[in-house]
Amino acid sequence: MNPLLQTHFDTALEHPNGIKKLRELILTLAMQGKLVEQDPNDPPTSELLQEIQAEKARLVEEGKIKKSEALPPVKEEEKPFVIPKGWEWVNVPDSFYSVGTKSNQIANSDYLDQGKYPIVDQGKSLIGGYSDDESKLIKIERPIIIFGDHTKNLKYIDFDFIIGADGVKTLCPKRFFEPRFFYHSLKSLDLNDRGYARHFKVLNSKILPLPPLAEQKRIVEKIDELFALCDELERLKLSKDAKRKDLHQSVLTQILEADSHADFQRHFQFLNNHFQELYRVKENVKELRKAVLQLAVMGKLVPQDPNDQPASELLKEIQAEQARLVAEGKIKKSEALPPVKEEEKPFAIPKGWEWVRLGEVLQKYGAGSTPLGGKSVYTSDGIMFLRSQNVWNDGLYLDDVARIAKVIHEKMKGTKVIGNDILLNITGASIGRSTIFPLNFEEANVSQHVAILRTFTPSIVVYLHKLIISDFFQNLVFKEQVGVSREGLSMAKLSKFPISLPPLAEQKRIVEKVDQLLALCDELEKGLEKAEEKGGEILEGIVRVKFKTHPKSLNSVIVTSLRQDLL
Repeated sequence: MNPLLQTHFDTALEHPNGIKKLRELILTLAMQGKLVEQDPNDPPTSELLQEIQAEKARLVEEGKIKKSEALPPVKEEEKPFVIPKGWEWVNVPDSFYSVGTKSNQIANSDYLDQGKYPIVDQGKSLIGGYSDDESKLIKIERPIIIFGDHTKNLKYIDFDFIIGADGVKTLCPKRFFEPRFFYHSLKSLDLNDRGYARHFKVLNSKILPLPPLAEQKRIVEKIDELFALCDELERLKLSKDAKRKDLHQSVLTQILEADSHADFQRHFQFLNNHFQELYRVKENVKELRKAVLQLAVMGKLVPQDPNDQPASELLKEIQAEQARLVAEGKIKKSEALPPVKEEEKPFAIPKGWEWVRLGEVLQKYGAGSTPLGGKSVYTSDGIMFLRSQNVWNDGLYLDDVARIAKVIHEKMKGTKVIGNDILLNITGASIGRSTIFPLNFEEANVSQHVAILRTFTPSIVVYLHKLIISDFFQNLVFKEQVGVSREGLSMAKLSKFPISLPPLAEQKRIVEKVDQLLALCDELEKGLEKAEEKGGEILEGIVRVKFKTHPKSLNSVIVTSLRQDLL
């Protein structure tokens, strides 16, 4: 019994692609002759090949078929592994003949949603469409394999059909191949992905192991049995993951909606007790991030301190700063925003907090602009011109940053960015994404798809950014999109968004706790990635290892392990 297989089977199956890798392992064992036992009473493949060669020679002599140029025999250095006694190696082109011609092919535009005859093409679906044109129908005597020249998709076809659009190769296995075994042997080949380029030439450069026919049938039966168990395991895994997600979402909802401290603690303790089980699913870590931010803006993440100066005092300081800037002519006096109504408050906030409009804490909020000439004025050097693809919640991504000439930058004074500005994407698929422009960074300007939010005091910037990327604020963003495609956010509406404002001292504690918990989420994700990597390495090792174990033992390990996982 292979210790690598036995010891690490369960670990390997926790890998997201574990079942896929397991199927690859089963096919690898099958092609190496290690899935079922050999029977010394099976006539060796060499005898069958000799009979076929004799039959072929007779047909050539009688003029029934043309003599074809023989491919060179498979060389020793071409053989990727040792095959059992009684097996042979064959070149892929020697293993099949084609059926059908261009006259049997139907254009994509002629596909019907319903019809008498199925169309098989190189797409993912078994049947691509239908046709009523009987003249194009291919009637098969035994199952054939469809190979997608562009897609590499393989299909086992055991019914009459019409050939679909370009790129379909019909492979009818020769008599020495059992059709299902031929299909599995082709599935086991590693064909380098060439994108949408042709792959048939690559396929034809490969070689296949050829067992005696009787053994091929036994192998196919065993593959079917093990693949059926894989299907069950896959269903079980999906079901388990779905239950984890549902339970996690339910717990987070109860935590967020807890009316009392006792309820909050009870639900949080449940989460803590089931932490390891719930966070085996990546999606749950993503939801945990959201919950951390949501708890932060609701005042439930850190305890309140009655000695903190209330947020109302912070607002007075902001208003004083606003008055000073107006008096100095640095900003224009703006119309007072209406107070936040009760019906606009989605949750209760702690004593000492305040509900305010976003515009009340901003000395500047406005979209960027696009220079005259658009992309044609971009330069290889110059001033950074930030676009929505550069703005991410965790920082600026500058790999593809555009640049504009200094003279253009100076003309766009109103959209210059300074340190501690919050950048917010206001259009397109990335709407709502936001980051803080760093202090002491190089000069920059922003496009019309990005808004600049500049606070009266830098002390609230980090908390405000965390509020902006929270579900609370993001829901407001998506609710208030404007335009025909509902992909734009107006500055007028943005300024009126209600926000929860804690005392300044509590903001600092909140930011510290959020950073701590989001770092934990990072570690959780890294741990999951490591576990996935480990599982992948184990399965890769299993697939690649040259087993010396008796097939019966290996088969027993696979079946036993699969059944244990299903129980």
